[in-house]
Amino acid sequence: MDDIRPLLPTKPTRFMDQLRECMRAKQLAYRTEKTYCGWVVDFIRFHNKQHPSTLNAQHIDEYLSHLAVHRNCSVNTQKTALNSLVFLFQQFLHQDVGDLAFTPSTRPRILPTVFSHREAMSVLSQLDGIYRVIASLMYGSGLRVMEAVRLRVQDVDFEACCLFVRESKGMKSRRTLLPHTLIPKLKAQIALVIALHRRDMEEGYGEVYLPNALAKKYPNAPKEPAWQYVFPSPGRAVDPRSGVIRRHHLGEQQVQRKVKEALKAAGIFKKASCHTFRHSFATNLLRAGADIRNIQELLGHKELSTTQIYTHVVGIHERGVKSPLDVSLSDEFDAYESFNSKLQNEIKEPEMNYIVALAV
Repeated sequence: MDDIRPLLPTKPTRFMDQLRECMRAKQLAYRTEKTYCGWVVDFIRFHNKQHPSTLNAQHIDEYLSHLAVHRNCSVNTQKTALNSLVFLFQQFLHQDVGDLAFTPSTRPRILPTVFSHREAMSVLSQLDGIYRVIASLMYGSGLRVMEAVRLRVQDVDFEACCLFVRESKGMKSRRTLLPHTLIPKLKAQIALVIALHRRDMEEGYGEVYLPNALAKKYPNAPKEPAWQYVFPSPGRAVDPRSGVIRRHHLGEQQVQRKVKEALKAAGIFKKASCHTFRHSFATNLLRAGADIRNIQELLGHKELSTTQIYTHVVGIHERGVKSPLDVSLSDEFDAYESFNSKLQNEIKEPEMNYIVALAV
């Protein structure tokens, strides 16, 4: 239940609990909350555990410069740390940070690792059951692992052949492709989910976790089949917030572990993970000529620049440029024969013209 927020005290007195309460009031995603809190704690420790209310923009500059110079962090990592501290000072402490003057990170962004289609299918062939279905959704629909395990029954639209990805990264929802080849397996999986939910209901359980806003708006929804997870966990567990016994979704770490084992079994030694399937989805669409803005929409990227990284992955070798070392001897012979044939024709043409002239 790593995506369920722990319950805060009714009237929090600790600094970090008050900060978390502010983040929840601003409706930040739980992952964003955990990330921001991690950077805030690191910032406080860097400044010898001084209370943030005694710190200012200069302290932010010192910390962010330290990340770039001494920790050699990437541009994106430094940007995440900056966003965390801007939220802390401006949204929580209500202090304007003004113009910051920290040393920016210069570490270049690393291009994402991608599978060839053969490699992707090889990894999928090493997976069984629901793990193969989940990995197939990451590759065939461009889902993040957390998006795949959080799918609910009503998020799968068989008629329109699409998936509804609910409140994903950045609290954005979107629609993406549902591969036709996965429809039979997903229908069978959902049938199992409905049967499992029916049994849970008979045993006095059957509730599923819903975010607070949805739970308040639809009080009966947690027990409805439509809201059940497509990939439920094998057992029930106690919700840490409410104490209610529920069946949650399959854990992300379980999927990541299975994919790691499959990579090894398939003999793939790239630095790959579950997310490599999503990268491969994007690059395959780009190779097939899909419009980059459509790819942006399918992936749920806020900025087009995030999607454009895949244009660098699809390199010049895929634009018809060929290394001279890859030209085989047969290619050279074919080129010579073509040139020789053309030369012979050019030699014969004047003779033909001369004969025609004599005839006239």
